[in-house]
Amino acid sequence: MPRRRIADAPLSRLAVWARRCAFFSLAATIISIVIVRSGFLEIVPALATFAGALVFAGFSIMLALGAFAVIWRHGADGLGHTVMALGISLGLLAYPAYLGIKAYRLPMIADITTDPIDPPRFDVASRLRPRGSVDYAGLYAAEQQRIAYPEVEPLELTANAQAAYDAALQIVTKRKWRIVAKRPPQAGRRDGQLEAVARTPIMGFREDVSIRIRATRDGSQIDVRSASRYGRHDLGSNASRIKSLLDDIDDIVTAKQEKDERAEKRKAQQQQKQTPAKGTQPGKRPTT
Repeated sequence: MPRRRIADAPLSRLAVWARRCAFFSLAATIISIVIVRSGFLEIVPALATFAGALVFAGFSIMLALGAFAVIWRHGADGLGHTVMALGISLGLLAYPAYLGIKAYRLPMIADITTDPIDPPRFDVASRLRPRGSVDYAGLYAAEQQRIAYPEVEPLELTANAQAAYDAALQIVTKRKWRIVAKRPPQAGRRDGQLEAVARTPIMGFREDVSIRIRATRDGSQIDVRSASRYGRHDLGSNASRIKSLLDDIDDIVTAKQEKDERAEKRKAQQQQKQTPAKGTQPGKRPTT
């Protein structure tokens, strides 16, 4: 029969070390995130620090489970330490576990575009990317993308290319992406293009985005390419970025068109009110 904890029961050393490992893993995780987001060190040391933090979190969980057994069987003190260690460690491991599930379910690609045949180019951004990561991955990646992200398609608009370019620039600025190149469209001469650097939400990994605005017979078409700088798996971040970007651009263009239509309608109604009725002269009533 398990013993009850007595008032002066010794503190479980396993509980103490479980909490210490949990706090160490938390500190190492914060340090690794700061290193990546600030660019203080290269990506490899930062990821090594993050991996070490996860190892200590796992070790803390094992120590905490052992401490639970000691506390239950021998009545030792340290339940608070153990619960705290488990809470911190499980919290640190939850997000990587979620990413691991995504990595298993999604294809191993890190370069997504709405136009695999003629993807938007990285011109200025090519100088920021690692060597050998500028060219598009090819038809195999395009097929994997089509299966996993069928919603990633070009955005066709009835607005002209300049209006589409302005909307894209507005969204990129609103999202606080770092713009490295911008080239407004010129009718009949060149496409419009925006190049920017986006960051992932937590770790702040840099991912390059190229937006191409091309005039069409009915208006304009926007194609986007988003590619991670490091690693062969983006965990779906690039496809999600492209879809949300195009949705926001579509909303802005549609809202502006509706606003312009309402303004034109009001203008036409005012002109109709100011126009004299047929067969009358200004200042005189129509004859009966």
